Amino acid sequence: MKDFLRQNGILLVVIALLLSILIGVGSAFLGGNSDPLSNLFNTVTAPIRGGVAAVTGWAEGVYAYVFHYQELHDELDELRLQVAALEEEVRNGQEASRENEQLRSLLDLQERRRDFVFENAKVTARSTSNWESTLTISKGTSAGVEVGNCVITETGKLVGVVSETGLNWSTVSTVINTDIEMGGIVTRTYSAGILEGDFALMQQGKLKLSYLPDGAQLVSGDEVLTSGKGDIYPSGLVVGQVEGVFTDPSGMTRYAVVAPDVRFDELIEVFVIKDFDIVE
Repeated sequence: MKDFLRQNGILLVVIALLLSILIGVGSAFLGGNSDPLSNLFNTVTAPIRGGVAAVTGWAEGVYAYVFHYQELHDELDELRLQVAALEEEVRNGQEASRENEQLRSLLDLQERRRDFVFENAKVTARSTSNWESTLTISKGTSAGVEVGNCVITETGKLVGVVSETGLNWSTVSTVINTDIEMGGIVTRTYSAGILEGDFALMQQGKLKLSYLPDGAQLVSGDEVLTSGKGDIYPSGLVVGQVEGVFTDPSGMTRYAVVAPDVRFDELIEVFVIKDFDIVE
């Protein structure tokens, strides 16, 4: 109905005006005398004139409504464009804020660990298999990345270790992957052990701190760092928090279950430690 009125509104107004003119000409031709013929003509045409006036008013109102409706439609389209532009500005502002916060954290880490040589990289893919936990990053041998390099966040939290490299890509085994093995230490008690992936725990997003000393008194929430033992990996990288301490099925050794601090599914950018000073 709106489309019909928008397309034919002017035509209706023109028809109504022509009818009014025709009736007016007829009245002028017959003159102003109140002879019987004129009275008859006026009597017959009075309802028509009234109808024409009503139709003319209705058509003008409809045309004004349609014109106003189109104006509102155009204004709504303009408002939609303005909202989209504002939303884009908000997204850009949030991204800039995130990048600034990341830069501040990285500068703080560089101040604390001046021996680290970093290479930043984007996370381009994640493993979808239940048999492994790996990431693919955007830097490889052309950027000096090597197998065995540790990968961290801008705050110094351990993501994993480079396990395979290409010219412009690398695979990172995350800290919960089954091929991970490195020295770990609990900051509160200085209890040392071996951080290693475990298949059952990997399904839960966790890893083990094995071969704990018999007298180690660990509690839930204890922070675990890399120990740097063996001089292969840097010391002091945050791994995660102790969730509980258990005895292995043989009854010979105790181990702690550690929940990583890193959310692997939320990583966008990481930093590869290409070189570091060995602390004696």
